[in-house]
Amino acid sequence: MIKKNLYQCKECKLYYKDKNLANECEEYCKTHKACSLAITKHAVK
Repeated sequence: MIKKNLYQCKECKLYYKDKNLANECEEYCKTHKACSLAITKHAVK
């Protein structure tokens, strides 16, 4: 957990309120070397 109850994707550095979304984003980024718009639309920062 980083910042006030926010979780960060370690690959693209976006923040999410939900840890599962941050993990999904990280896995997608690692696999595809790009971000998923379906996931990043939930990003807070």
